[in-house]
Amino acid sequence: MKPNSGTLVINIMNGGKAEAYEGVYQCTARNERGAAISNNIVIRPSRSPLWTKEKLEPNQVREGDSLVLHCRPPVGLPPPIIFWMDNAFQRLPQSERVSQGLNGDLYFSNVQPEDTREDYICYARFNHTQTIQQKQPISVKVFSMDSLNDTIAANLSDTDIYGAKPVTERPPILLTPTGTTSNKVELRGNVLLLECIAAGLPTPVIRWIKEGGELPANRTLFENFKKTLKIIDVSEADSGNYKCIARNILGSTHHVISVTVKAAPYWITAPRNLVLSPGEDGTLICRANGNPKPSISWLANGVPIAIAPEDPSRKVDGDTIIFSAVQERSSAVYQCNASNEYGYLLANAFVNVLAEPPRILTPANKLYQVILDSPALIDCAYFGSPKPEIEWFKGVKGSILRGNEYVFHDNGTLEIPVAQKDSTGTYTCVARNELGKIQNEVQLEVKDPTMIIKQPEYKVIQRYGHVSFECIIKHDSTLIPTVIWLKDNDELPDDERFLVGKDNLTIMNVTDKDDGTYTCIVNTTLDSVSASAVLTVVAAPPTPAIIYARPNPPFDLELTGQLERSIELSWIPGDENNSPITSFVIEYEDGLHEPGVWHYQTEVPGSQTTVQLKLSPYVNYSFRVIAVNEIGRSQPSEPSEQYLTKSANPDENPSNVQGIGSEPDNLVITWESLKGFQSNGPGLQYKVSWRQKDVDDEWTSVVVANVSKYIVSGTPTFVPYEIKVQALNDLGYAPEPSEVIGHSGEDLPMVAPGNVQVHVINSTLAKVHWDPVPLKSVRGHLQGYKVYYWKVQSLSRRSKRHIEKKILTFRGNKTFGMLPGLEPYSSYKLNVRVVNGKGEGPASPDKVFKTPEGVPSSPSFLKITNPTLDSLTLEWGSPTHPNGVLISYILKFQPINNTHELGPLVEIRIPANESSLILKNLNYSTRYKFYFNAQTSVGSGSQITEEAVTIMDEAGIPRPAVGAGKAMASRQVDIATQGWFIGLMCAVALLILILLIVCFIRRNKGGKYPVKEKEDAHADPEIQPMKEDDGTFGEYSDAEDHKPLKKGSRTPSDRTVKKEDSDDSLVDYGEGVNGQFNEDGSFIGQYSGKKEKEPAEGNESSEAPSPVNAMNSFV
Repeated sequence: MKPNSGTLVINIMNGGKAEAYEGVYQCTARNERGAAISNNIVIRPSRSPLWTKEKLEPNQVREGDSLVLHCRPPVGLPPPIIFWMDNAFQRLPQSERVSQGLNGDLYFSNVQPEDTREDYICYARFNHTQTIQQKQPISVKVFSMDSLNDTIAANLSDTDIYGAKPVTERPPILLTPTGTTSNKVELRGNVLLLECIAAGLPTPVIRWIKEGGELPANRTLFENFKKTLKIIDVSEADSGNYKCIARNILGSTHHVISVTVKAAPYWITAPRNLVLSPGEDGTLICRANGNPKPSISWLANGVPIAIAPEDPSRKVDGDTIIFSAVQERSSAVYQCNASNEYGYLLANAFVNVLAEPPRILTPANKLYQVILDSPALIDCAYFGSPKPEIEWFKGVKGSILRGNEYVFHDNGTLEIPVAQKDSTGTYTCVARNELGKIQNEVQLEVKDPTMIIKQPEYKVIQRYGHVSFECIIKHDSTLIPTVIWLKDNDELPDDERFLVGKDNLTIMNVTDKDDGTYTCIVNTTLDSVSASAVLTVVAAPPTPAIIYARPNPPFDLELTGQLERSIELSWIPGDENNSPITSFVIEYEDGLHEPGVWHYQTEVPGSQTTVQLKLSPYVNYSFRVIAVNEIGRSQPSEPSEQYLTKSANPDENPSNVQGIGSEPDNLVITWESLKGFQSNGPGLQYKVSWRQKDVDDEWTSVVVANVSKYIVSGTPTFVPYEIKVQALNDLGYAPEPSEVIGHSGEDLPMVAPGNVQVHVINSTLAKVHWDPVPLKSVRGHLQGYKVYYWKVQSLSRRSKRHIEKKILTFRGNKTFGMLPGLEPYSSYKLNVRVVNGKGEGPASPDKVFKTPEGVPSSPSFLKITNPTLDSLTLEWGSPTHPNGVLISYILKFQPINNTHELGPLVEIRIPANESSLILKNLNYSTRYKFYFNAQTSVGSGSQITEEAVTIMDEAGIPRPAVGAGKAMASRQVDIATQGWFIGLMCAVALLILILLIVCFIRRNKGGKYPVKEKEDAHADPEIQPMKEDDGTFGEYSDAEDHKPLKKGSRTPSDRTVKKEDSDDSLVDYGEGVNGQFNEDGSFIGQYSGKKEKEPAEGNESSEAPSPVNAMNSFV
């Protein structure tokens, strides 16, 4: 036995006989924890005995009769391979008439004169000993009826007695097997071989059927000219009666073989190792099947459990051992033996009872680096018994990490789904069980992402010019970036014309070959970004002196040095047309599989006119050559002569092998079939093999025609399978294929997510989290989770509405999500469903949650009506979205004087059930600005603002439209309100009286006034505003003309103030019947103006008429 090993070496090269070591061996490995044993290993020496000497009589057979030449090889170990040859070591030809049976005998259904020979030799090849034994030659002489008549006539001198009779035709009879029925027993998973060989003239044809069923598709093969039925990988379902029928023109015969498929034991559930802590419970399960049903027996440390040392924590129940409250002394290795008459299974399972304090396997102070906004996974690999509990802390004295912003994995890993800058720091992992605790610190750094802040741009460049692409990046200062440039997703050409700078790529002397897509790739140790741009090369202006053109096609193609896998092609170049030929492209046509389609073969430098080409088997090649210069490619040359290569085994297997179930109980295996020339020969087929992963099953294989799909039925739902597809043709198999992993079909998830919880963050946002569905219950590839949520009713209105369900999808194995856009003070329901590739699982029970109150929207409207000298009436509508219980309205207002200044702000709180208010004790002829909003217990909502003016005199002046005159107030400067002008008021009154007299005189004449002439100097009097710096006005019409104003709008009938309306109307200022003057001609009434401090309301000021206003109105 090898030192420090369990390997036993038997070496008979230096003497000794193999027979001395014949027997059954078993290996036992033992330590203080128990003993494990191996399966029985049987060693038998190979034997290749000689043929026993025997005297063989010549076989004289009449033409048309049947004949069997017996081989009867010596019994060897392993059994020999039988074949028949002649003295020249040439295999004897076989056909439907002459063939070798499974037992090695040579069968003639009927003999012919050409079968006469003296060297029928049976050979037995013993592969293990690499020897071939030979039987004595057998002589066969076939005589015809004509020669027999001649012989008898010569001896008896009476040729009239025997006439020339033709060979007699006979109906079929079976040479093997004999009788009408026989029995055959085969083991599950083996190859079933059934044989029928018949005699008769003409030679019978054999046909096979299965009584009461069909021959298994894709597992049935016919060999030896259909005399042998071969079924691979038999199972119990293949048991039954198989009938072979031999038929010729004279009749038929048949034989029925009753096949019984037995099975050596095979695993259903093999026992697995257990690691338990003292006081824990556990079970070992050993389940196997077979035909007949195998018996289960248990051993402990290699000793039958019945006589093994007693363990009170152990109880054997058939194929299960139950452990209760184990102790450290319960550690042992248990063996399960499942056996029947056809074999046995043996498996070891180690029950290890450990009491170990926690250990952390992750290195201390390990540094983790991640990119901002990407997931961070921090490891805490641990071991201990009982299984330790894991807790995470941030910082040296931080509190335990909890909450939905972290994900805690069973293996101890802490996941931060979206790492932020404040995630940087020290994280402490603590592992504890009842035997102790241990902690480990690791570091996390969050880096800024790498970005390309200036990407390369699309360029068009003339031939022989130069071009530059920029790629300017921004990256984390602690990361070192590397910049790589690609052309058409490949490395840049090895050409000194390509200059790579720090942040750019420059191409000098651009040619047509430089046309393509250029990509800048920036890599760091943590991330990678890229950007691309296209370069288009256009022709430079032509030079009249020299004409450049594509080369002429090559000619005189010649094939020489023809071999099975290579050939030499030569050609003569055509004219290069003033541009040197840089390369030649060789293309080929496969006239056998794809006639008329040309494929790229290779490319050689322009100085080369011969090339050695690699060939594939079973292809009818033709070649052509294309010359290339800087201008372009020539026309193809004339095709060469054709060359057909010989067939061979396939060199490669199908690609893109996949296994994806389309139904819950199947596995659809697909692949990309080989192209025509890849088959390497005729009869392309595929051997499809599969077995369930991690179950220790044997491979199941079928051979299918040249297709690209095979469906395996009756599979468990969504389990992994190992799959391989091997190509074969009439000459043999391709190399052993690699294995891929596929899955059987998915089914809808079985269960709904549990423990659904909702955390309402604010009035419009909630967070929902749930326990993940076990992967076994997902029954497919986990796609994510869907949250269905809908509003049941508003808590403020208590009225139900049409339910409109909303859906949010969270990809991957997330266990929480945010629900945005909720309506405040409402009742909602939600449920969660898991989603796989098949669809959605059942919904979790509906979870009810309510959003808290929020601030209300602005009141739906604010109307100001019924202005009087000292009062205004306000009416309003409740908010469209109260978002809670309204507790009051807040009204704020302040006067606006004619210098655009705001007066003191007054605030009034109004009960929520009111919808109107009369404000009294206001100043007459004064503009007020109102701010109005609603309020809930959470706070005040957005406000609505309006303006209105109290009237001047209830008896004489009509009530102005709400907001009238706002635009006028913003277009003029009222110097009458300035302090230094107060002393001149008497002079102004006299001036007004004189101007009024002039005004009436000139208006009766219909002439224009100086102000009008000044206005005409402006480009567009329609929209010319009044300017505060020069005092000019727009053009206005007289009130008596009844013409619409050139700018402005009428006040609505309901006197609602609208911000969009322009309120310029001279009726408020001009010559209407309500215009009142004193005896001295001065204008009666207050005037005011404002200067808005808020830019959004700067155009909404208005003022009552001043004396200067009145003057301008009449001029």
